[in-house]
Amino acid sequence: MSNFKLTHRNTTKLSEHVAYKITQFLKLILNAFYGKKYAKRAVILETIAAVPGMVAGMFNHLKALRKMKDDEGWIKELLSEAENERMHLMIFLDIAKPSWIERTLVFLGQAVFVVVYSIIYIFSSKIAHRVVGYFEEEACKSYTEYLEKIESGEVENVSAPQIAIDYYQLSEDALLHDVILRIRDDEAKHRDRNHSFADAYESNELPAHHL
Repeated sequence: MSNFKLTHRNTTKLSEHVAYKITQFLKLILNAFYGKKYAKRAVILETIAAVPGMVAGMFNHLKALRKMKDDEGWIKELLSEAENERMHLMIFLDIAKPSWIERTLVFLGQAVFVVVYSIIYIFSSKIAHRVVGYFEEEACKSYTEYLEKIESGEVENVSAPQIAIDYYQLSEDALLHDVILRIRDDEAKHRDRNHSFADAYESNELPAHHL
């Protein structure tokens, strides 16, 4: 059973205000392109979401090499987050079946965000992780709306794609609703974990590895 909850980290510090504003700007761009087209919106959402874990993993890998110090499993966790978000993207590519124009937008969005997020991470790792925390909050809201549309019948509850069945080890008769539930749970975990990473930077303590 899922113990999912919609939560929001209040912005009480300057770094949190900056991170939240960045997130709201990204949300504005996302809404401008797809609004309530949930499957195609998710393609862009997951394209962006797959970037931070890989970027953060790379920078922390290089940092561990420079300092010649064990990372306590943090790099592996960040890369696992990136892999999880990449699988979300693969699932929604199967569901949304974007056109070549939309795929081009995905490619451009990814290229731009890699550069932008790298700059943010170099400037302030704390803000970078807080951005992801807030971004995942928005993802949780978006997937909750998606589920509500499926439950109301506004969006057809089609059969789950085979890639999702294999990844989440679902039954062969699983439906879209089952997949979105799993993805939303993933996003909630990333939300909470990235907020904890940002909190750890404030206390100058590297978060312990958490499985």
